[in-house]
Amino acid sequence: MDGEELTEHETALYDRQIRVWGADAQRRLSKSHVLISGLKGTVIEFCKNIVLAGVGSVTLIDDRVVTEDLLAANFLIPHDENVYAGKSLAELCCDSLKDFNPMVRVSVQKGDLSSFSVDFFEKFDVVVVSSCSLSTKKLVNEECRKASKRIAFYTVDCRDSCGEIFVDLQKYLYSKKEEDEMVECLLEYSSFEEAIAIPWRSLPRRVSKLYLAMRVIERFEELESRNPGDTSIADLPNVQKLRKELCEAHSLSESMIPDALLERLLSSTTEFPPVCAIIGGILGQEVIKAISGKGDPLKNFFFFDSMDGKGIIEDISIVRAEG
Repeated sequence: MDGEELTEHETALYDRQIRVWGADAQRRLSKSHVLISGLKGTVIEFCKNIVLAGVGSVTLIDDRVVTEDLLAANFLIPHDENVYAGKSLAELCCDSLKDFNPMVRVSVQKGDLSSFSVDFFEKFDVVVVSSCSLSTKKLVNEECRKASKRIAFYTVDCRDSCGEIFVDLQKYLYSKKEEDEMVECLLEYSSFEEAIAIPWRSLPRRVSKLYLAMRVIERFEELESRNPGDTSIADLPNVQKLRKELCEAHSLSESMIPDALLERLLSSTTEFPPVCAIIGGILGQEVIKAISGKGDPLKNFFFFDSMDGKGIIEDISIVRAEG
């Protein structure tokens, strides 16, 4: 990302953004390469935001065919079967995203995300995954950590009117202003696998209930070989049974994962567009911070629940747990 300077056309196009975060941050954005897998509503909002912001390139992975559920919160796909017949979700979104900003290169990569090696991921500065299994999240994060350069890794998931973002920036050095001078700060992140393996009894007493509920449902889907979000209210008894087993193993009260929350996360497979906009906007902001090196980045989970309108940041990491 330390290539040539911005062109005259880029400087004119991104003039307002340059006034906000500076020419150097915009140059880094314009030279960055972002990989995005799993194109549901939240990720579509994120794609729109970073394409408009002017990243260098966006590569999309999602070989699924269009369904009614996928149309619910995806404004990039025209509601016309004649247009999307025979095309994958990534191909359709690629065509639409190109119109948002011709300066950004948007392309499609076919294949199963879990089949790619570290050599593939090294082409990118940022990797964002959604709508994938627990094992795939762990695998991709691990591949990113094996790379010869630092790759910013994110997972994002929305269920019903709740959302979760996970961030792994590995060892991340950034600048921030304190009083009248700029100071350098270093943050050390845990991997996704490390962050979800921390014993629940060592978590902060008031940890977000969403963190715990998402782990239960994620684990349930893995044990049942379900696709992400492929659940219904009929699964509640089995999920409650798994909750009981996990809480006993972690010496945690089951009341920390309320039935009402599990019901919400299990029963609704249709995304809630306003929540997609909020989570997608925050994710876009965080990725811009990571690329530009400007501003305090999120560490390492973010949760949003539209029932109370609160966004909560949880630092759930090995360093914190051991401390």
